[in-house]
Amino acid sequence: MNIHQFEERKREHIQLALDTANQASGFSGLEQVHLFHEALPDLNFEDVTIQSKSLGNISATPFYIAAMTAGHADAPRLNMMLAKAAAVRGWAMGVGSQRRELENPASASIDRWKQLRDEFPNLALYGNLGVSQLIHASTKEVQRLVDSMKATALMIHLNALQEVMQPEGTPQFKGALVALRRLSAELTVPVMLKETGCGFSEATLRRVADAGIAGVDISGLGGTHWGRIEGARAHEASIQREAAKTFATWGETTVDSVIAAKKVLPAKIEIWASGGVRTGLDAAKLIALGAHRVGFAKPALEAALKGEEDLQQWMAAREYELKVALFCTGCTNPNELRTQENLWKISGN
Repeated sequence: MNIHQFEERKREHIQLALDTANQASGFSGLEQVHLFHEALPDLNFEDVTIQSKSLGNISATPFYIAAMTAGHADAPRLNMMLAKAAAVRGWAMGVGSQRRELENPASASIDRWKQLRDEFPNLALYGNLGVSQLIHASTKEVQRLVDSMKATALMIHLNALQEVMQPEGTPQFKGALVALRRLSAELTVPVMLKETGCGFSEATLRRVADAGIAGVDISGLGGTHWGRIEGARAHEASIQREAAKTFATWGETTVDSVIAAKKVLPAKIEIWASGGVRTGLDAAKLIALGAHRVGFAKPALEAALKGEEDLQQWMAAREYELKVALFCTGCTNPNELRTQENLWKISGN
């Protein structure tokens, strides 16, 4: 792997993820989800809490900052800012791919995981590795990645469309399910499965239901679309550039993916939802559909790039919106919203 090319690719990913042309806006399905208004909630607003439980731990919110960036010199500053805000407000946080650290252990110092963990020891922090790298890695090697940041859990990301569109991609996924089962049985922390913007079908969810995973981040169609991003990176006359246009709306929507996960997965597997989530009301809708945690990516990145104060204000606004949604559906906490029936409908149903 050429280190310079790797770092440049990661920088390009951040820049292109901020471009609205690479967002599958309007496809998440969230616009079709309606929460029923409770005009006479039998509670006081100050009694509403957004405290939530996930992977056996209580946290101040059900929110997480979805995997952002790692593996290049600009990443630590951004990750440190996001980590600080997440720790202060009780959000969880995922990091970008640790592929570079897996393939070159000496590069671990670039991301400064030890410094981040030393500063925020109680932060729920999730490691991240691609499934195409997992296939060829030993559990010992993956455990090293977990230990380097004292990760709360490890995300194994699925990005088939991205890999096949990426000029430097590794679209070799054969043996992935076997590798996932092995890792789930041997790793010392919970293993999560995560899509990267194309969601999950019922068929895929059924295949992974007995793989030993602790949860699934469905990361559905509706937010950042990595097929579009890799198409934008590809040479103008390339096949990938043309194909990216064809597959610009490929995937299962965020809403459809959560509904499928609720239907198919056993209760012990947590459902996390991301993909086009923009507000606390969006989060409330996904929680009502069955999500335990809800993740933000592009909006959190935009806020962080404006500065620490803007990021904190943005996070506070999302928390307040969720509390309002809970109060106006007559729910005291996210668990009530997730477990009560008849609180929502899909337009046209």
